[in-house]
Amino acid sequence: MSLWPVYTGGSEPHDGITKLPPPPPWRAFDGGPVLPVPEPGARATSPDRAHRARTYRATQECVQLVNAALYLRRPLLVTGPPGSGKSSLAYAVARELGLGPVLRWNITSRSTLHDGLYQYDPLSRLYAAGRAQEDGAPQDRAGVEDHLRLGPLGTALLPYERPRALLVDEVDKSDLDLPNDLLNVLEEGQYEIPELVRVARHAPEADLLTADSGPPVAVRQGRVRCRAFPFVVLTSNGEREFPPAFLRRCVTLRLRQPHGEHLEEIVRAHLGTPDAYARELITRFVERGSGGELATDQLLNAIYLTGAAGLDAPSRDELARLLMPYLSEGGGPAGDEGPDAAF
Repeated sequence: MSLWPVYTGGSEPHDGITKLPPPPPWRAFDGGPVLPVPEPGARATSPDRAHRARTYRATQECVQLVNAALYLRRPLLVTGPPGSGKSSLAYAVARELGLGPVLRWNITSRSTLHDGLYQYDPLSRLYAAGRAQEDGAPQDRAGVEDHLRLGPLGTALLPYERPRALLVDEVDKSDLDLPNDLLNVLEEGQYEIPELVRVARHAPEADLLTADSGPPVAVRQGRVRCRAFPFVVLTSNGEREFPPAFLRRCVTLRLRQPHGEHLEEIVRAHLGTPDAYARELITRFVERGSGGELATDQLLNAIYLTGAAGLDAPSRDELARLLMPYLSEGGGPAGDEGPDAAF
């Protein structure tokens, strides 16, 4: 019997998030006024993400660490090779637990904490003020809200009654300062918007657009504080090390490429029960995986296309070989001429 009654790793949505116990006393938040979590909606998630969320198959270790992050109200740092299901995990958990549309922040080397919290366009405000002056209209000192929009992180930290799901994708590609900049916001569960704080005496409340294009939300005194700490998934391909201060505030999950029964279960979830040739491809994929980096997507592509193309056996083998090259240079057993020689 599982000791973790919230996330089960199952394929059917349920309301298990209501079983979440109170947070530890050092992770309790009291933001308000309370907001309802928006419904997923027909267009909130792309068909690809919806399919991956429905077919995601979690290991027991994954289930336990996801629940640990939910119980402790801590971010989940997910590391692993490309194609191991890091980003799909956020969508799977959000679907099963009804956490609404996943808020996604794609990290680049130019990303800053400000980008994740909110975007403000001072030039458009200056232009609007100039137009108002030309037209003889009174200048609205609270007009800053018309030129400001919350980012994915800023939206996730609104005082929702239930956690929102936030995917911070490929955080290892960030500038060196971003992980440390995230520490205080994720620790405190709150932030300020200086542009609104400055006008709070004249306009104590501002209605702001959110990152998921939902209805405007009221922000008071320019300050946002969460109520239910969001389910934050930070993914990393292992391209860099993170500072200890950052790591100790996260629950860390290391995903590995699936093998054996787990891999066959993934194939079955996506494409149905594998036939004899598909099982042969699974065996070859596992054998080649020890010689270089491969992704489960490559196997799924090969099984789908070789089964649908109506080719003879030699042609199917050649097509499968072309669809499953090693993802890094020099992959394959020692002595191979190239990355595909071992197929």
